[in-house]
Amino acid sequence: LFDMDGTLVDSTAGVVGAWELFREKYPTIDVHNILSSAHGIRTVDNLRSHCGIQDTDELEREAQRFEEAIVSTSKEGGRQGIIRLPGVADALVQIAAARHHPNPVWAICTSATRTYALSALRIAGIPVPDVFVAAEDVKKGKPFPDPYLLGAKQCGVKAKNCVVFEDAPSGIRSGNEAGCKTVALLTTHSRTQLEQAKPDFIVKDLS
Repeated sequence: LFDMDGTLVDSTAGVVGAWELFREKYPTIDVHNILSSAHGIRTVDNLRSHCGIQDTDELEREAQRFEEAIVSTSKEGGRQGIIRLPGVADALVQIAAARHHPNPVWAICTSATRTYALSALRIAGIPVPDVFVAAEDVKKGKPFPDPYLLGAKQCGVKAKNCVVFEDAPSGIRSGNEAGCKTVALLTTHSRTQLEQAKPDFIVKDLS
């Protein structure tokens, strides 16, 4: 069970651009503080916390606008765009070798919306997984266990038999709460930050 942003793809350039764009409408937000704490959390939850949006319909509209901005700003000003992270291509080749199993063998459980996540995967050249759990598929996002519990269920296996690959403390806690083994990647957070979430293993990246 894989997280997406920070685990399979690097969308940092677009996320920075999106928050800078949103600061025009919400001038009191602290972009630096948000970038240090918001990773791995659903866009609607971040907008509720940092922009003070409470209306459900407005949250959905602004979440869509934010995630569209991730894509549209990711290459502005010489930014690198949305890219595939090291080791991902080889990992997917190894996963493909197990596709003969009757149950799905891998899933993405992301805090992103389905529309944005599919765009990010396409841009990064990553195939759509057997099972795909997006932000709108659960009532409670990470750090609650719901995304990974649903991912395991849709794969037809018990969560305790799954391995979660994550880069964010909130996602590691989600995997732990679901009862999965957790592998933390040092792609977006420090070792100290990841250790506080108590993953089973810590590695540099998927390579």
